Amino acid sequence: MKKIVTELKIKVPFYDLDPMNIVWHGNYVKYLEQARCDFFDKLGYNYMQMHADGVMYPIAKMDFKFIKSAKFNDNLIIRCILKELEPAIIIKYEIMTESGEKILSAHTMQIAVSTKTGETLYEAPEVLKKAVLG
Repeated sequence: MKKIVTELKIKVPFYDLDPMNIVWHGNYVKYLEQARCDFFDKLGYNYMQMHADGVMYPIAKMDFKFIKSAKFNDNLIIRCILKELEPAIIIKYEIMTESGEKILSAHTMQIAVSTKTGETLYEAPEVLKKAVLG
């Protein structure tokens, strides 16, 4: 499998802050979701295409390491690195400031599930395999 890395830049909005004027920890889930959707768009096989092919990829596991807090108006870079494709998609994330300071690292695991039967699938769709394997 070739190494696939994407980056998404976001600016922290005011409404993502908590009473301590830092990004509320739960909003990092949203940031990873934005980056993951961008990852699949750039790969050329997004969630809507997967669903049309009868596959969905719900999150089965998330792991976060909070290193430093992001603040209002910070420009963040969210890097996605594909680690595994089968039997589950595992993506590593790094969130950094635009100066390169790492503020968070995370991993997600997504399991392929049939939209028709709800059963777990242990192989990725061929379209996804081709997009990843080149």
